[in-house]
Amino acid sequence: MAWLVTASGALLVLVILRDVFHTLWHPTRHGGLSRLVMRTVWRVSAHRGSRRRPAGLAGPLGMVAVVAVWALTVAVGWALVYWPHMPDDFSYASGLAPGEHASPVDALYVSLVTLATLGLGDIAPATGWPRVLAPMEALVGFVLLSATVAWILGVHPALARRRTLALRLSHLRRSATTTRSLDSGGGAAMLDGLASGLATVDFMQYAESYYFHDADEHTALPRQLGYALGLAARAAEADHPDVRLSASVLDRALDDLAGVLDERFLRTGGGPGQDFAAFALDHGQPWETDGPPAARGRG
Repeated sequence: MAWLVTASGALLVLVILRDVFHTLWHPTRHGGLSRLVMRTVWRVSAHRGSRRRPAGLAGPLGMVAVVAVWALTVAVGWALVYWPHMPDDFSYASGLAPGEHASPVDALYVSLVTLATLGLGDIAPATGWPRVLAPMEALVGFVLLSATVAWILGVHPALARRRTLALRLSHLRRSATTTRSLDSGGGAAMLDGLASGLATVDFMQYAESYYFHDADEHTALPRQLGYALGLAARAAEADHPDVRLSASVLDRALDDLAGVLDERFLRTGGGPGQDFAAFALDHGQPWETDGPPAARGRG
């Protein structure tokens, strides 16, 4: 029985470390725990928000929830590793009866103190494997802290790039850019800039940024992507060869973004128009197009 408890605890720790690795350094569809927590917070906030719109704090609260799940699960895992060895392999401060402080709650207390690197010392591993494992848990706690800081510092530049692109599209929409004004070298450069901006919207490395809601229509990318589709469609009919080439590049950038959204979040199975419409709906934004809709499939 003791070995089964210990193995279960070790497995919990490994599962969390794997999820941290996939979430922060190797994002794939296999790092599922953090995505499940983020999606759950997102869905709950959408149901409670006004008019089924996601709450503005859904993204930050989701990240806090993920970190809390990581920390608590790791603490429980290490507690399961310690528990079978208590009280024999542990030292106790004077005034504490070892037999009265060897419960699962005491093991969890030791685990939390070690994970947080507090080092209180009233109950501490003294002999055997627990004495070796305690510094390893402290190291895991340091890794979790460092990973959390890196995660927070990484997601905000990604959000800034997304909002900058949305604001630029909003400026173009409000300036009433005509097909004639697009048919020039300046129009080609503008389209190239939009394609470059789309390339910086990274929902692969920073998948959690999807769950951040922008209430301002001018910085909400889901609301502006319909205009980008129409802009690419209009530019594709221009006479200037550079504009047509830039329109093709922009169209491909939009197609790639729609593919990532569909694969990782939406599962519409349709073309970019359907994906972006579902993206807007999921973020509580109206779907607005400019020009002919791009309902094609992906090539």
